[in-house]
Amino acid sequence: MDVATRMAAAYEAAGRDDYATALEIWGPLAHGGIARAQNNVGACFSEGLGVERDPALALRWLTLSAEAGDPVGQRNLAAIYFKGEGVEQDYSHAAELYRAAAEQGDAPAQDMLSWMLLEGECIPGEPAEAHRWALAAAEKGVASAMTRVGMLYHNAIAVERNPDEAARWWRRGAERGDSDGQAMLGAACSLGSGVPHDPIAALAWLLRAQAGGSALASPFLTTARAALDADGVAAAQRLAALPLPEPAS
Repeated sequence: MDVATRMAAAYEAAGRDDYATALEIWGPLAHGGIARAQNNVGACFSEGLGVERDPALALRWLTLSAEAGDPVGQRNLAAIYFKGEGVEQDYSHAAELYRAAAEQGDAPAQDMLSWMLLEGECIPGEPAEAHRWALAAAEKGVASAMTRVGMLYHNAIAVERNPDEAARWWRRGAERGDSDGQAMLGAACSLGSGVPHDPIAALAWLLRAQAGGSALASPFLTTARAALDADGVAAAQRLAALPLPEPAS
């Protein structure tokens, strides 16, 4: 059985939460130098999937995977250094690893690198680079990156302020389930900024955002409710309870 077939069998087992079986396959492949299998073994030790959680073994296997150039291994090792799990916290090294994975096209790494570069707390801020990586991740379908691109247009960071573009990106993130995107789209609908003024849609998106845990929704909810009568609030609640609309392009 070739490596691809064995990896597929392991993923199938993991997909049904049978990590013990998956590890029986990944283990020999990892020892044989297959970088993605090394990542998968490391991730299992990191998360305690099919084995006891072991940060030291997670670090060992993820380091092997990352050093072999696997982008997922680089991203997962970056998370270990970012959180300081089983190793001294090192934001700079985490950023280096995220960048290595991002440059190989790993969308979650692009998203995280963008966030780090935009926040400028863990590493020096680079707004233009934050925009570049957020856009790269967004174009690969990462909802949180779509919301971040919208925030960049809203706040005129590395781009000219453009309410229409901000709302367009927030909608893309919102329709894919990002709660912060839902909050900002709700605010935009409430204000008529970049989208038509729509009090019912505004409250509906804000309610979704609140249910999804977005702290950005709270400042707008009281005003959004006050803009509607009882029937309007009920309509917004019904709309918020529906499945998300099919994402726009």
